[in-house]
Amino acid sequence: MMSMENNTVVTEFILLGLPDAPEMQVPLFIMFTLIYLITLVGNLGMIMLILLDSHLHTLMYFSLSNLSLVDFGYSSAITPNVMAGFLTGNKVISYNACTAQMFFFTVFATVESYLLASMAYDCYAAVCKPLHYTITTATNMCACLAIGSYACGVLNASVNTGDTFSLSFCRSNLVHHFFCDLPAVMVLSCSDKHMSEMVLVYISTFHVFFALMAIFISCMFIFITILKMHDHPHSHFTQSIFKYMPEETSFMQTTCNSHIHEWTEK
Repeated sequence: MMSMENNTVVTEFILLGLPDAPEMQVPLFIMFTLIYLITLVGNLGMIMLILLDSHLHTLMYFSLSNLSLVDFGYSSAITPNVMAGFLTGNKVISYNACTAQMFFFTVFATVESYLLASMAYDCYAAVCKPLHYTITTATNMCACLAIGSYACGVLNASVNTGDTFSLSFCRSNLVHHFFCDLPAVMVLSCSDKHMSEMVLVYISTFHVFFALMAIFISCMFIFITILKMHDHPHSHFTQSIFKYMPEETSFMQTTCNSHIHEWTEK
């Protein structure tokens, strides 16, 4: 800390979420290292597999590769610092490092929610709009959905992180968490944080609610479409779905055909 205008201004934070027991630090370090390496290899392997196989260049797999990238991103934003804490016993994180950690974690967490919404939209397009599937999930659409997801993530992180660190930290620097999470850091502020808390709640609620609504509406339309297929197995609607179903869903087509055959025999 340093002195400024008769107050002590926080220049570093202490993460209290890490255990103090020395005998636990090495086993926890080994465990977290193995988990992180598995996460790293799994996510990067998934990305490489999708990039190398041209048959997987669809919206669903494009979103899946971005999900792998996001999972790798926010794991890397937190885990290396936690591992270093276990190895050295040092729980201190600098002001700037805390800001960066909070920013990147918020970015990737927000992007993940919108990517899941994009995957729900892809399922909706494949089941409910099979005639237009190749148009609605074209390369331009994939790029727009991905760019939009990352733009929302950066915007959300910029607003919340900037709003948090615009506050004054002049009292406690003890963060009751194992990383610099928004609420855990904001509560340490010695200035009026009511407005900042409201901004955090409203913006976070908006992003979560919007993504959940997109997923819920897509699933609802898929469920309704499946019910229509069950009620009218030989209708033109059902046959058109199977006729124009994208080749990635050939397994689902075969399965649905077998079920429809069973239903018609009953």
